[in-house]
Amino acid sequence: MNFRYLGNSGLKISEITYGNWLTHGSQVENDVATQCVRAALEAGISTFDTADTYANTKAESVLGEALKGERRESLEIFTKVYWPTGPGGKNDTGLSRKHVMESINGSLQRLQTDYVDLYQAHRYDTETPLEETMQAFADIVRQGKALYIGVSEWTADQIREGVSLAKELGFQLISSQPQYSMLWRVIEGEVVPTCEELGVSQIVWSPIAQGVLTGKYQPGQQPPEGSRAADEKGGADMIKRFMNDDVLTRVQNLKPIADEAGLTMAQLAVAWVLQNPNVAAALVGASRPEQVAENVKAAGVKLEPELMKKIDDVLGDIVERDPGRTKETAPQHRVA
Repeated sequence: MNFRYLGNSGLKISEITYGNWLTHGSQVENDVATQCVRAALEAGISTFDTADTYANTKAESVLGEALKGERRESLEIFTKVYWPTGPGGKNDTGLSRKHVMESINGSLQRLQTDYVDLYQAHRYDTETPLEETMQAFADIVRQGKALYIGVSEWTADQIREGVSLAKELGFQLISSQPQYSMLWRVIEGEVVPTCEELGVSQIVWSPIAQGVLTGKYQPGQQPPEGSRAADEKGGADMIKRFMNDDVLTRVQNLKPIADEAGLTMAQLAVAWVLQNPNVAAALVGASRPEQVAENVKAAGVKLEPELMKKIDDVLGDIVERDPGRTKETAPQHRVA
């Protein structure tokens, strides 16, 4: 396993980070989830990412139980706040001081830890003054409940304003967690250059494009039974944007490139995002322990420029690059 610094900080994290978004507490049984976490630890992964909203808090509980007994100082545990939790009442969502302060306490209890290494604003809250949110984060850092602060799916302008306020308040905003893959490159135009300037790293989710870049979805065919595209509970809605024959055909044409690199298509996809120097880690989930062992093989892989160009040539104009998509796909109002 390779390790990279997170933003302009001294914190090192594993460049393959284990995420439990759709699996723990909802898609797979708890004992299988625990086996996946054990496989991650055995593979050298030290960084684990979750969120309070995943499976309505159950994912945090499963992760906390799975990590119990590990040396806390050897782990980096990340979680997030914004989306609804609990019964979804009027203050059970967003980035108000009330919700943020209550949420960190709930997360720590479920994760069975005194602190998280990184606490992330899961989305930008259009209905709470940013100053209020950042003051709450500052207090959480001063209380020792979080060591660093990050954001997820914020625009370049929002990140710039957040970093500025964090400096004024005396804490570090060091990370951004966006969607990023060969097929979804919307951060490259504005978010990445801004973050490079400000000392903020990317922790990217969906590097395999919800499984599309594994090549398991064939053009003109129904999704395999049990796959994410066939599972409403498992993220079928999110994968829809990639499920057309043009995209799937071009993805199939990546197979010879993966073979040339001596990688599976999934490993090629993960290795591809790690070629970006602003990316500190690729988030990888798993529903089976063996998936963890396979994905970890993407760590430390160097893809030559000629091979990177071949990927671009194959995918062509199906790649989404519009930086405006970050704002378009963000919630305009709180859910509750």
